[in-house]
Amino acid sequence: MAWICEIVVSGAVEAPPGLRTWISETVSVRLPDTDGLKSVDLYEPTDERGRDPFNHGTDAPLLIALLDFESEDALRRAMSSAPLADVVDSIPQGLAITVTPLERASYAVDDNPDGSGSEAPVSYVVRYHRPADDEDLFRRNYVASHPPTQAKLPGIRSVMCYFPRPDLNPSQWPSLDYLIGNEVVFDTVADFNVAMQSPVRHELRAHYRDFPSFSGANTHFLMRRTRISRRSASE
Repeated sequence: MAWICEIVVSGAVEAPPGLRTWISETVSVRLPDTDGLKSVDLYEPTDERGRDPFNHGTDAPLLIALLDFESEDALRRAMSSAPLADVVDSIPQGLAITVTPLERASYAVDDNPDGSGSEAPVSYVVRYHRPADDEDLFRRNYVASHPPTQAKLPGIRSVMCYFPRPDLNPSQWPSLDYLIGNEVVFDTVADFNVAMQSPVRHELRAHYRDFPSFSGANTHFLMRRTRISRRSASE
């Protein structure tokens, strides 16, 4: 299990110049000072078009940053830390930001049998939002059906699910009302598109139709990931 702080930046059709400055002068400089931080991954929309036959035209956020911490306690401390507060409070004017604590579980695929994080840079970032009639049942059904099937997608490099931890949020920043999150990872957008045209994608759609009842939104963003910081527990 990994302990994640997700930062989502949205609020403009295109990334304003101030966002790039904020990333290079604030995110890259201040976040590495956060106690217990292992890595920071930045996700930005891909230039190439994704071809998922069942999901079209969802506007992706300008940026998603995933902060990976060495323990649950480190994530809990970070949610009230000065470095994170500095980053959140300095967001360029006109943009919105959310901060959401999560647990992340990884699942085995053929080329990644231990489920460890892949270095492949293209991620399909999926989030289901509350409510559901029975949220625990929905999550159990999702985990039982989706990761084992996603592992069969051609070209897949990694499969992950994200579980909300609202108890770790001190409520000083807005967070997103996730039911569950998912991420599948590929080497290229072309590989992703091949996977989306495979019979496995239709099998996943059949699972979707059988999900327990839910009425929240679900979003699918094709993103390119860049690692900007890496810290070991001993640093």
